[in-house]
Amino acid sequence: MSTRESRLEDTGIRLSEATAADFFALLKPRVMALAVFTAFVGLMTAPGAMNPVIAVIAIAAIAIGAGAAGALNMWYDADIDALMSRTAKRPVPSGRVSPGEALGFGLVLSALSVMTLGVLVGWLAASLLAFTIFFYVVIYTMWLKRSTPQNIVIGGAAGALPPVIGWAAATGAVGIESSILFLIIFLWTPPHFWALALFKVGDYAAAGIPMMPNVAGEASTRKQIFAYALILAPIGVLPWPFGFASGFYGAVATALGIGFIWHAWKVLAAPDKEMRPAKALFAFSIAYLFAIFATLLADTIVARAVGSF
Repeated sequence: MSTRESRLEDTGIRLSEATAADFFALLKPRVMALAVFTAFVGLMTAPGAMNPVIAVIAIAAIAIGAGAAGALNMWYDADIDALMSRTAKRPVPSGRVSPGEALGFGLVLSALSVMTLGVLVGWLAASLLAFTIFFYVVIYTMWLKRSTPQNIVIGGAAGALPPVIGWAAATGAVGIESSILFLIIFLWTPPHFWALALFKVGDYAAAGIPMMPNVAGEASTRKQIFAYALILAPIGVLPWPFGFASGFYGAVATALGIGFIWHAWKVLAAPDKEMRPAKALFAFSIAYLFAIFATLLADTIVARAVGSF
């Protein structure tokens, strides 16, 4: 130990041992990547042309805001994260990042992202980003997650807002198109997370989180997953009849919706304690959402390229 470290230890000041990788992990990079991608699709599908530099700034600000929400979530949830195998190795419960560091990091990034988006892009988009961070951290993380099995249903609104923010950044408004994109993610969230909860039910029980399988039971959860799949499938096709996607998108979305229903049916029909269908649905649901938005993005790019000739 160096002389400086000894003096700091004598005064009760602890030198942080966190690395850049630890702080990056605080951002929940996989969740952040999904938010950034759906926000980018919302921005790209919006009508009109946006300055490329402003578009990059907008996406960067949304990414920072999504990461900030993840850091604040990890700060608050460190106690229950430590009890679950899926989350025990996260930076805060593992001790690599202190709670104070995570809190400060999240608050600074939150302010930076909202102010950057507001000053350089537009205040409607910035207001939506601020609301998203607040909703995810305060409404979902601090309240809903530990109090109701509907936590994912209501809290899913936060994860569904990025395409709306992207659309607002490009247009300065919120249209029916971005509302449909919001609805797709909002309805996708419960079956996606309840599939995970079915085969991680022990983790949630240990942490005292009232996820649907722990409260209503596996049979009820399976029925609700299937019901959401039946609703999600036609909603996923809506960009086509509403005129901001082509018939090609409609065909792909229809096929993906049928696949989602089929996987949900397998979950519903599975014997008790058989978790392979739930794991398959969880994996398919990730592919579903990515494919829906990737197809919409490709559809938009092709339509604009053809229209430019």
